[in-house]
Amino acid sequence: MRRPTPEELLAARARHVPDVIAPELRILFCGINPGLYSAAVGHHFARPGNRFWKALHGAGLTGRLLAPWEDDALLASGLGITNLVARATARADELGTAELVAGRRRLAAKAARWRPAWIAVLGLGAYRIGFGRPDARMGRQRERIGPARVWLLPNPSGLNAHHSLSHLVAAFRALRRAADA
Repeated sequence: MRRPTPEELLAARARHVPDVIAPELRILFCGINPGLYSAAVGHHFARPGNRFWKALHGAGLTGRLLAPWEDDALLASGLGITNLVARATARADELGTAELVAGRRRLAAKAARWRPAWIAVLGLGAYRIGFGRPDARMGRQRERIGPARVWLLPNPSGLNAHHSLSHLVAAFRALRRAADA
């Protein structure tokens, strides 16, 4: 996959990345929103430096390290990806509270339709705002989204320097163990 040009990145603000989703997934991962790079290439967590794919594999959720353009291969493992907000931005902090709250309602509708066992939200700050849970911590949450149990994971973006790859792998592994139980 070639890198998008600066013009393609600018145009990506008008694009979204389609969901990778199917009925009754084991885990539906929910990103905050697509970055410009991901929107430009049309695949989730596509920017070089994003650690989602490495954390997924390192935690044993996939049999091999997948590339972003193989995101449809997640379905065979009972995994999928959606976003809280469809609008692409350079940084997640460009999103407003109203967008995150509306994203929560859209995610609830997807959960009711597709019925995943778990929804893993990737981003503490967005979750706290969008779900009205200012004290939320990483890990299993007490509420459900529709029929799905909820797990909160760190944002795997390379811009999130608070969490190392080894910490991400451990967090994803804890989710895998809960989903396997």
